[in-house]
Amino acid sequence: MAENREFMNRRLHSLLGVIPIGIFLIQHLTVNYFATRGAESFNAAAHFMESLPYRIFLEVFVIYLPILFHAIYGLYIVFQGKSNTKRFGHFRNRMFLLQRITGVFLIIFIAWHVWETRVQAAMGAEVNYDMMADILSSNFMLVFYIVGVLSATFHFSNGLWSFLVSWGITVTPRSQQIATYATVVLFIALSIVGMGALLAFINPDLANI
Repeated sequence: MAENREFMNRRLHSLLGVIPIGIFLIQHLTVNYFATRGAESFNAAAHFMESLPYRIFLEVFVIYLPILFHAIYGLYIVFQGKSNTKRFGHFRNRMFLLQRITGVFLIIFIAWHVWETRVQAAMGAEVNYDMMADILSSNFMLVFYIVGVLSATFHFSNGLWSFLVSWGITVTPRSQQIATYATVVLFIALSIVGMGALLAFINPDLANI
């Protein structure tokens, strides 16, 4: 009974990391990338997201609750400390370790990001280009956000590989190798989008280099 419950929890944890959290990450990075087109473009994209019908419902049940479960159960997995060296070898085991390190860091990063944006918005602040530019004007916060974005893109991309394995989609060594290449490309692509957005908030000219 306990084993079945743990199996289902791990499956749910894996699924939520892709749907809806992974989809939300891509959408969030895409909206932020509008900053490379200037403040007006970013503000228009952000305003569009703010004006979506049932936004509060979507944020709570499609974003916050899935992230909360994924984070809490992820910490449980981290503290279990089970290694997968024998099953996947040294490279995949290093990815396994990085997955857990980035997961722990992301709990801190996401909590802080929500505080700086969503909570401040609830208190009357406007989430716009100027808010993000002001946050990233601090060198410390810039580094913090760079590490946060790279952690998020890696955690999602590498987690997608684990999802494909755990859900029986990639079962052969060759299919897992192809999935590794595909998720590395995804990580690089999402990271370029994320870094481009951050650069745009610091200096619009740098984002187009």
